[in-house]
Amino acid sequence: MSSVPEVTCRTRSKRLPWFFLGAGAAGLILVVARLLITSGPPDGWILTGLLLLPLGVGGGYAAVVRVHADADGLSYRTLLHRRSARWEDIADVRVYLQRGRHSDIHRVEVVTRGGPVWRLPLPVGPSSEGQAAYDDTVEALRALHRLHGTPESDHLVVITASTAGRGSGLAAVLCALFLAGAALAAWSAPVVAETKLAWTSAVPCAADSSARDRDCLTTLSSVIARTEVNKGKGSSYLFFTDGRPIDRLAVSREGAQGFEAGDRVELTLWRGQVREVIGDEHVWREHFPAAGEITVVAALCVLAAGMSGAVVVQRRRGRRLPVDELLPSSAPFAGALVGTAVWALPYCYRHPTLVPDTAGDVVWAGLGSLASLALLFWAWHATRVRTPGTDLASPTDMASASGDGDVFLPARFLESTDYNPNGFGTHIVLGADGPAVTPHPGPGRFAARPIPVERLTVRTVRRPRGGDGDLVPRGWDIAELDDAGRQIRLAAAPDHLGRILRTFTNGRAPAPAGGPGER
Repeated sequence: MSSVPEVTCRTRSKRLPWFFLGAGAAGLILVVARLLITSGPPDGWILTGLLLLPLGVGGGYAAVVRVHADADGLSYRTLLHRRSARWEDIADVRVYLQRGRHSDIHRVEVVTRGGPVWRLPLPVGPSSEGQAAYDDTVEALRALHRLHGTPESDHLVVITASTAGRGSGLAAVLCALFLAGAALAAWSAPVVAETKLAWTSAVPCAADSSARDRDCLTTLSSVIARTEVNKGKGSSYLFFTDGRPIDRLAVSREGAQGFEAGDRVELTLWRGQVREVIGDEHVWREHFPAAGEITVVAALCVLAAGMSGAVVVQRRRGRRLPVDELLPSSAPFAGALVGTAVWALPYCYRHPTLVPDTAGDVVWAGLGSLASLALLFWAWHATRVRTPGTDLASPTDMASASGDGDVFLPARFLESTDYNPNGFGTHIVLGADGPAVTPHPGPGRFAARPIPVERLTVRTVRRPRGGDGDLVPRGWDIAELDDAGRQIRLAAAPDHLGRILRTFTNGRAPAPAGGPGER
């Protein structure tokens, strides 16, 4: 690809953008003409013109957008922006994955030296021509960069949602929103408790009272005119004859199903609203939430904020890692928060003020807090950023084997080779017959393909990157091997990879790649 003289990316269709641009222009003319002709309210013609205007903006963008790269540098233009840079001023060309509705959207980022990071409007993958066309365009841009500039990385950097280079702004915003929700719920808990106490302690209004007291109970008789049962999640309604005392009352679905047209009911009013409907065979009462329910909502918001905060902390811990290196999963923090919820949510429901009433409650809260601290400490240790190659197993480790002496270890070659055609292997079997690739965890060497270890040379061991694909778990390591001049990658858990590489090298452990230690 280094012989490619230039790369130009434009919208594939040349006629469709101009068609949309013409439709938008027609819509603009229609709106202006209609406003000049009539001074009345907007009619259907004006609404039609307004609907055509966004099509014109989209068509104009598609007609103008262009990315061009040649020996002089790289440039792009859109409807509102125009930028260019020489290859000497560009540090790297990398891939950025955005989450789409059905699949990831591949974009191209240009990292300038000492400047901003550009996200090119084109190419976008997977395109209508397929993912291969997008990959070829990216490789052509990188080939021009290698030929006329000095790239910072010797491999294609891929930024995904799990890599260290992904920002934590969304997680921080979610954390702040959940904390705000928790504060609002905590503030409303005393108000809810006071309201429910006032309802349960309310008494009927005095018979000689000239004015109805809002805090006492007033009873009225009425007749159900009809019911409206909503089959969805919305409210159902009771309608009353002659609209007395109100035209309709929103109730639950079960509450509406319990009444029929013509039923005589008694309505209980409190603080100006109907709170209870009593019939001959059915009773509906408005639900007043308990203070404990609101405290549980506040606790759930705090736990959700803790999960978002754990994501922010994880990205902070990996700030010195390469931008495309996968970060450890935040799942251990999720486990710690779930363990906290097991004891904290029942406690919050029984003690809305969080103050224990008895010695048993003190023990409950104390032991639960200690358990949560232990879980968080375990999660912090489990999500540490580990230096690759430090957990290599010795040849005598992992003595579990099947009856014939073979040991099956989960591992994957990420490239297709003669001993791993089409990437079919999921395990590597070690034993007296030599290492082999198998598509199953054993027992037996059915469909196994021997690995020519005499051709393999270990180059380095590193952590997974965003470009290694979805088949590599975050906790695995990757060994880069030389297979008779071709570079291939082998992925496995650190202890499994250590044993496999020791078998490949006849006991000579590979030198681990340099990198940060634990954080």
